[in-house]
Amino acid sequence: MKRLERVYCRAFQGVFRAALPFMPYREPKILHSIVQIPDVLQERNISKVLLVTDESIRGLGLTKHLEEELRRRSIFCAVYDKVVANPTIQNIEQARAVYLKSGAQAMIAFGGGSVMDCAKVTGARIVKPRKPVYKMKGLLRICKPLPLLIAVPTTAGTGSETTLAAVITDSGTKHKYPINDFSLIPQYAVLDYHVTLGLPKGITATTGMDALTHAVEAYIGGSTTKQTRFMAEHAVRLIYENLRKAYEDGQNKKARAYMLEAAYCAGIAFSRSYVGYVHAIAHSLGGQYGVAHGLANAVILPYFLEEYGDACVPQLAKLARCVGMVPKHTSDRRAAASFILWVKEMNRYMQIPETIKEIRREDIPALSKHAAAEGNPLYPVPVLMDAKELAGMYEKIMEKGAR
Repeated sequence: MKRLERVYCRAFQGVFRAALPFMPYREPKILHSIVQIPDVLQERNISKVLLVTDESIRGLGLTKHLEEELRRRSIFCAVYDKVVANPTIQNIEQARAVYLKSGAQAMIAFGGGSVMDCAKVTGARIVKPRKPVYKMKGLLRICKPLPLLIAVPTTAGTGSETTLAAVITDSGTKHKYPINDFSLIPQYAVLDYHVTLGLPKGITATTGMDALTHAVEAYIGGSTTKQTRFMAEHAVRLIYENLRKAYEDGQNKKARAYMLEAAYCAGIAFSRSYVGYVHAIAHSLGGQYGVAHGLANAVILPYFLEEYGDACVPQLAKLARCVGMVPKHTSDRRAAASFILWVKEMNRYMQIPETIKEIRREDIPALSKHAAAEGNPLYPVPVLMDAKELAGMYEKIMEKGAR
């Protein structure tokens, strides 16, 4: 990256960091069971609600208990269950139409990050009917309270139940972009481990590594605070102690509960301290090829930790020590190397590939341009990179022999 561009990025990030204490961050109120949701709705005199989910979650019967409880409490529940893995503008407009037609007064997002992102931006479109989704891209383009949103995560990874971010795919341009606004933070997060029991191994693996990526990118960046460092360390510790257990035994209640807590804490950390180029590249791959976000993050993370080199060694070393991965007296370089090795070993153990097979060399210039536009100047990464340098990272994560 050219010197002038680097100076601009760091200056932008410095101003943003200085403003952090004055920004209206908030945390959702935590509920520990879905049976508490009707109580919240009745306390607010809400008699009609929209349930946003996807067909697989509803088909597995995960929402059945909630729907029955709402019916028993005389709360009408309209359903939109067409959310796809990388939610599109079409999903949002369809959900908005169901909300308006049903006369709903609130939304329940029941699912993974895609479902919650869809519900968030649906709420934004409800309160900003004249503003199309593409004009909400970036920072603080909504600035208006959304209808009540209750988020029920069914995977322990995205942390979307606590963040101010939503990521949407424009299926026409194949461009995936983030929308960030304080109004997108759900009012309630339901951390009910029962809905995560029996989650397939593949989803457990990629969503768990997604949560790890959130915590690590927030921790090694330049906009950390005492709170975000604490939350990131706590998240990494819980993942280190419980992800393998949850992967091996989908019915392990303690491991599932701890992984939900880890995803939540990581969400708080990166909401305030932001992510980095791992996410920027993952978003471009999701938009272009439909690569699942958690899978992309899991594959990409160790490549960037190695690429950043000395710039993130002290932070990785501290993480390795605080979770008990290495003895306290271990040198920074050895401790950091142990942390990166652990990330790789976890991916290998959980059968996460080392490369992204979908990447095509001819797409890399456009992909790297999108990633650079997302990451610069906002993401306070340890080492700044321009589009050309990011293109080299795509080459590294591309499947060998791909055209």
